[in-house]
Amino acid sequence: MSSAKLVIAMVGLPASGKSTVASKIAQCLAAEGVAVRVFNNGDVRREMLAGQDSASPEFYSPANREGAALREKIARINLERAADYLRGGGEVAVLDATNVSAQRRRVIKQMMAGHTQFFIECVNPDPELLAASISRKAKLPEFSHLPQEQAEQHFRERIGYYETIYTPLADEENFVVLDTLDNRILRERVQAVLPYYRILRDLLVSDWVRSLYLARHGETAYNLEMRIGGDSDLTARGMVQAQALAWAFKEVPLPYVFTSTRKRTRQMAMVLCDGREDCRTIALPEFDEIDAGVCESMTYDQIARDMPSVHEARTRDKFHYVYPGGEGYVTLQERVERGVKKALYLSGNAENILIIGHQAVNRMILSHFLYRRTGDVPYIHIPQDRYFHIVSTQSRKLFELVRFMG
Repeated sequence: MSSAKLVIAMVGLPASGKSTVASKIAQCLAAEGVAVRVFNNGDVRREMLAGQDSASPEFYSPANREGAALREKIARINLERAADYLRGGGEVAVLDATNVSAQRRRVIKQMMAGHTQFFIECVNPDPELLAASISRKAKLPEFSHLPQEQAEQHFRERIGYYETIYTPLADEENFVVLDTLDNRILRERVQAVLPYYRILRDLLVSDWVRSLYLARHGETAYNLEMRIGGDSDLTARGMVQAQALAWAFKEVPLPYVFTSTRKRTRQMAMVLCDGREDCRTIALPEFDEIDAGVCESMTYDQIARDMPSVHEARTRDKFHYVYPGGEGYVTLQERVERGVKKALYLSGNAENILIIGHQAVNRMILSHFLYRRTGDVPYIHIPQDRYFHIVSTQSRKLFELVRFMG
């Protein structure tokens, strides 16, 4: 057995994050100088069935003998291409397919018997994220002839068929089971010396950020009045800031822009994405500004005057203080980190993503990457005329603040 060659076989239901993980692996190893390539069964299927309807869920039914035979043929073609790649100088072949049946994995073991094999089972236990992933998958070209709702239903039925033949990893020599939202290994067995294993394991449990941009919404009426919270609109100056941000990104592909559900962030995104076909906006409640509870919409002077105990307690420990009936930085942390993980998951490892958030929210996002002491987090400077650019991969770390408006 050649220890220099590695076959990584993805395992998991559709919309479980397999392709995102496969892409991360390829990018990470390539950056290390490894000859690596991803072999996707879906690419072969679309190549073979060009012009035919493979979006129909019945194509994936185990009872459909013709469809099952064709899918088996597609899998073997992909495996043969991966084997040829390894024979021709490739070092790592990543098999991106469901591979959920024990029978399919036996075929992989047989056809790749001369190489070390590593199975990665991806699970997505979050129903909300699963729904969002299905919505994204239903926009693929193969579903373009169907209404969105019908496309999503077809994809759910496809998942249902795969569930009937799903056998979790258990007997494989080398495998991990990965929660793809939290980047957490749930089960693991490694009985051989795996090439690149230390790099791979670190990658699997790390946030992989190719290029994340973080901006704050522009000026609002509440900003001018020094009020906290609320759902106010952008001012005229805020709209100018939105236009300046759009101008700064006019040459940058932005497939995903994430906002809060508040008007001021969505107004920024509308200006930014106006006229751009590549720009998809997703509003996440996890990015909503801190809830000030009984102090919502008050000015800081009003709080100091009318609620001196609140003002004094928050001044003593701004991070741990929780507004009566609301939140504090300490309680905000969990939902914002979930929002970051959702954004990275839903973007499918896109090269450029932008988050338009709020002052407290953006402080929490930055602290996720900066590892600031909690007591210092509420004092991170979040300007409205600059954006942060963050890269965090195994081979590159970048953090910069860029002015977009003079």
